[in-house]
Amino acid sequence: MTAPTEADLEAAAAALGAALLAREGTLVSAESSTAGLIGHVVTMVPGASRYYLGGVIAYSNLAKEVELGVEAELLATHGAVSAEVAAAMAEGVRDRFDADLGVSVTGIAGPDGGATDKPRGLHFVAACRRGHPATVERHVFTHDREGNKAAAALATLELGQREIEAG
Repeated sequence: MTAPTEADLEAAAAALGAALLAREGTLVSAESSTAGLIGHVVTMVPGASRYYLGGVIAYSNLAKEVELGVEAELLATHGAVSAEVAAAMAEGVRDRFDADLGVSVTGIAGPDGGATDKPRGLHFVAACRRGHPATVERHVFTHDREGNKAAAALATLELGQREIEAG
């Protein structure tokens, strides 16, 4: 399978935006491994300012704690690349911006890093609607660094769309 293209990402961002507009919803993002790619593609869609409130690039554990309210104990127990931290990131960004939907991503883009239990390409993506716990997905992508970031961003956008449409 090939890595998603910019056009794939923009199409997913447009679909998520349409779903948000149909429900008069708002979106925020918390990104670690994608480092702003989600915010970039969301804002490539004309009219994104009607639903996208902003995002936080929380690349370090300190940023996750300070900007998103992820507890240090959670990071120490599960690690930054975990379902638990992805959920806390999505909930934290949603709460801080008082948005209808928060999405997040944390992972190991490569080519360095990774271990047996957390291989290169491992990403956790999460989406959290107001009043609901976060939904988290685990993915392992096998592209190069750029491809893994694109695949993680796409998975996050698609999960966000499914989550907002479920509401």
